[in-house]
Amino acid sequence: MLKQGIQLKLGQSLSMTPQLQQAIKMLQLSSLELEQEIQTVLESNPLLERPEDTDNFDASDSNAEVDETPSESLSETIPDELSTDSDWDDTYDPEWKVSNADGESASDYIEKLHSNAEGLAEHLLWQIDLSNLSVIDKAIAHLVVDYINNDGLLTESPEQILNSLESELLIDLDDVEAVLSFVHHLDPIGMGARDLGQSLWLQFNYHYPKHPLKKKAQLLLEKNLDLLAKRDYKSIKKETRLNNDQLEILVNLMKTLDPNPASRFSSENVDYIKPDVYVRKVKGRWLVSHNAETLPDLRINDTYAEMASDSRTDKAASDYIKDNLQQARWFIKSLDNRNTTILNVANAIVDRQMAFLQYGDEAMKPMVLKDLAEQLDLHESTISRVTTRKFLHTPRGVYEFKYFFSSHVNTDTGGECSATAIRAMIKKLITAENPRKPYSDNKLTNLLNEQGINVARRTVAKYREALAIPSSHDRKALS
Repeated sequence: MLKQGIQLKLGQSLSMTPQLQQAIKMLQLSSLELEQEIQTVLESNPLLERPEDTDNFDASDSNAEVDETPSESLSETIPDELSTDSDWDDTYDPEWKVSNADGESASDYIEKLHSNAEGLAEHLLWQIDLSNLSVIDKAIAHLVVDYINNDGLLTESPEQILNSLESELLIDLDDVEAVLSFVHHLDPIGMGARDLGQSLWLQFNYHYPKHPLKKKAQLLLEKNLDLLAKRDYKSIKKETRLNNDQLEILVNLMKTLDPNPASRFSSENVDYIKPDVYVRKVKGRWLVSHNAETLPDLRINDTYAEMASDSRTDKAASDYIKDNLQQARWFIKSLDNRNTTILNVANAIVDRQMAFLQYGDEAMKPMVLKDLAEQLDLHESTISRVTTRKFLHTPRGVYEFKYFFSSHVNTDTGGECSATAIRAMIKKLITAENPRKPYSDNKLTNLLNEQGINVARRTVAKYREALAIPSSHDRKALS
């Protein structure tokens, strides 16, 4: 089992800069949310523009180089977790813009989601079920999620959770707290915190693990959050013994934290989706390409940029332009990184799930977050962000990236069968059964065992219920 001293692979070696914070935020946005974010930035940053927004744009100047000196911090790079293999410049005009396989506009493929938008609990359970936790630890984690409310906060204490578990499991409080710590570090960070202060502290500790003011930050967030909310800086300095400079540093870092990370899983947030990626088969090969309508066409406003280095520009205006120029370039780089990462993950999924694309659910292969993380040299948390609310348009329909992830069951031949494939087999068996003599879960288990699938009856029952298929008794009554 997990214990408190376990070394979780969190992978934080660098502090979370505002630029990296932005890059991570953009990775987890859906295509519609990204469009809203772009519009907000365009309205606030005069250095960033769309080509169609400029009536006086001269195409002959489109390749003009912009002065690279405005800010020394432009040499900063996004850490490896969010690295991109492609170069970027002041104009973001991706070369991979394509139409879908039928040559139709992507807007023809806008899909409406009704009441099946994934909630916070489903997102957490998905990560837990794909993790390497033991069976007992997964049972604890499932119960922990049951006690997490829509704000991502834990409604019961670890002691109460322990009392809710079956005594024959032979677990203690350390086991519960270790699993709770594991849940704290799922995506989004801070779930299962006892209150807002701890949620913010968990985020701070994740993003800034080596910050010299880390202990002061914990004291501020967990013990004096009310003073921070009231901006009572005088009392904060008294309680934490921070000086003015230290307090200013921490307050600025606090602004990078999310007071309500669970809000993006509200069922009210997403009503419509556009596929982010198209998958099509051409001359026997599966090809993956971006949806052109989800790729923004942005560039730097050359006129303003040139003013930054113009000696006739007064210092205040020059500083303002340089600051916005830096932010615009980082925004463009974050977009480039987002789209490159999405395409890389989509390609990796397609490479592993070609059989599904050809034959359907029964051919789905087992795949967990760790598999793609190792293949692409990314952190599992990054894979989780990229696969949430990102969609592939395939010849079989539109699927969320995370649909292609599934745990496994061993087979008699020494191989593995995905949970998705087993659910498809169960559905197929029930569809073909005699309605007057429907298969019991025991019978379904035996039929699967005969096909070499080593699955337990309770697992079959769980998968059948997940498919919203009634029990054999109820199916017979309905026949």
